[in-house]
Amino acid sequence: MFIDRTNIFVKAGNGGNGCVAFARQKHRRGGPNGGDGGKGGSIFLEVDKGLRTLSDLRYHPHYRAKNGAHGKGKKKSGKKGEDLIIRIPPGTVVKNKKSRELIADLVNPGQKILITKGGRGGKGNASLASSLDPAPRFAKEGQTGEEKELELELKLIADVGLVGYPNSGKSTLLASLTRARPKIASYPFTTLSPNLGVVSSKEREFIMADIPGLIEGAHKGKGLGHEFLRHIERTRLLIHIVDLTGYERNPSLLNFRTINEELRAHDPLLLERPQIVAANKIDLPGARKNFPRFQKEVEGQGYKVFPISALTGEGTEELKEAVAKELEILGK
Repeated sequence: MFIDRTNIFVKAGNGGNGCVAFARQKHRRGGPNGGDGGKGGSIFLEVDKGLRTLSDLRYHPHYRAKNGAHGKGKKKSGKKGEDLIIRIPPGTVVKNKKSRELIADLVNPGQKILITKGGRGGKGNASLASSLDPAPRFAKEGQTGEEKELELELKLIADVGLVGYPNSGKSTLLASLTRARPKIASYPFTTLSPNLGVVSSKEREFIMADIPGLIEGAHKGKGLGHEFLRHIERTRLLIHIVDLTGYERNPSLLNFRTINEELRAHDPLLLERPQIVAANKIDLPGARKNFPRFQKEVEGQGYKVFPISALTGEGTEELKEAVAKELEILGK
């Protein structure tokens, strides 16, 4: 199950208490020798490139680091509480759930941040001795560890994002160009979660993401698009797939404009991202008939248009190489 948003509670360890103790000497009490308490364990978030979803955190939402041990006599300090590392997938955005403050945007494998700090250990009476009080009969308690409720949101990291209406052929194209095996069927909303695949071209490899179908009003929460628009934000290039078979009864050009409007409404910068148009299902007579008019109008808006059949593979090699060249121009 693909989980791309969840909340977790994190509590760092408390510091151990300082100890009140005195050295034992024959016939009289010796000086103070109570040890300090150990520091509480801290909690870190670390990016693990092997993770793809937040599902582990969804089902285990509470995390507590170990407390520091209390100090002991003979000036023995308490043991430090063990730190806790929570592993998250690349592309995780971390916010303070209460304040909505952005804490971090963790993208790179191995990237690690301190999220809650363990409490300091309390001072034992040996550390508190002074010229004014050479034998204190008190010690200090350890500090409480920090705690936070975090909101985690995953935004997939991919070179190329596939966008388009439901049933336009995105999953079929992803399966054709990669080893990914998304669910494919001829009805809307087959894809209920983003799928990733690696595409190998003559010059390079790149990651492609199939974003679940968008519809008009997606940015307002209509359909499934509202939940997945965020995954388009990190892509460097978009392939806009349009089903040409419905040109007469449900104009392909209107669908093309509608999807671009949804992208703009979600984030105006998305329309500044390079976009290549794949006119799909060209193997069908109706689509082949509709292609010249569609191509003329869309290329007139400055887009490159490639006639393809995601099902038969017609035109997909040309599309793949064009995408690879565009990514090369954009830089690695």
